[in-house]
Amino acid sequence: MFGFLKKALKPGDAQAQEPKAPEAAPALPEAVAAPAPAAAAPAPSPAAPTAEPDKKRSWMDRLRAGLSRTREQIGGGLGGLTSLFSRRKIDEDFLEELETTLLMADCGVEATQHLLKELRLRWKRDKLETADQLQDALSEGLLNILTPLERPLEISGHKPYIIMIAGINGSGKTTSIGKLAKHFQSQGKSVLLAAGDTFRAAAREQLMTWGERNGVSVIAQESGDPAAVVFDAISAARARNIDIVLADTAGRLPTQLHLMEEIAKVRRVIQKAEPSGPHEVLLVLDANIGQNAIQQVKAFDTAIGVTGLVLTKLDGTAKGGVVAAIARQCPKPLRFIGVGEQIDDLQVFRAREFVEALFTPTGGSADTPA
Repeated sequence: MFGFLKKALKPGDAQAQEPKAPEAAPALPEAVAAPAPAAAAPAPSPAAPTAEPDKKRSWMDRLRAGLSRTREQIGGGLGGLTSLFSRRKIDEDFLEELETTLLMADCGVEATQHLLKELRLRWKRDKLETADQLQDALSEGLLNILTPLERPLEISGHKPYIIMIAGINGSGKTTSIGKLAKHFQSQGKSVLLAAGDTFRAAAREQLMTWGERNGVSVIAQESGDPAAVVFDAISAARARNIDIVLADTAGRLPTQLHLMEEIAKVRRVIQKAEPSGPHEVLLVLDANIGQNAIQQVKAFDTAIGVTGLVLTKLDGTAKGGVVAAIARQCPKPLRFIGVGEQIDDLQVFRAREFVEALFTPTGGSADTPA
């Protein structure tokens, strides 16, 4: 986010066709009344992953590279900013211009005002004079805002652990599910995917491709009720002693109230299949939408009770400051962030790493491990 500040922070499945897919939403609170789980064919052995050039780079290197456009937006977006820093003198004009750069990075009005208020207090109280001193104060303020979002997802207490995943079309939802499957597998967990986006044929095919790549079975139908697909997946997970069910849902715009109700129905059916579920409701957000992410969080939270966020495509936007806006306006836990298309480019959100990557150019030194 802050490219004009150069000092780094110190770190502190195969396709499984369902031969007997139910055609309507399953009935009933009683599990015995639910349709029998469709037999999903065993996942074939996945092909060996293609060698990836980015794999040799550490996560911090990839994170810095992914946030480079946000740094450029802030560091190069204002012609007068460089001259202000060249004078290395902090004054009200400088702070006003800094406020503009934060807003341009989509930090949002509330987060920006909060940061500027803290900076002004530090400026006068600690008699800050140079850009280096301001960097320390600014990074500390941003870290304080983002730290409450750092609550990694704990997969424990339920088996199967049911994760419902929602988001608008184009947010990277289905791709994120494939990457999450790999993430949980790396922790030694068994995973089953539920292709609940039955309204978009490409979503089903895409999820099956990820299933093949990860060696994970996918419960899917050619068409039909998405709630029934998810119900069958939960039943299959129980029968196979699977640790985690990742349930895809159809992409919805939060303004399409009648379609949002369809997602709410999926949640209710999950509760019928497993009264304690869903154990996590993840909303996938495209970082490119900037401040619109706030409205999406609020709308989906009303419909399905969002418990965590996944922020994707940070590598393709100069609006990485939206993380600060989320922290101030709707502080849901930010479980994962994505900075690329490779399977390992979705990682757990850590506030200190994120702030350090914003302050350190690609290729800069850092002490945080990959």
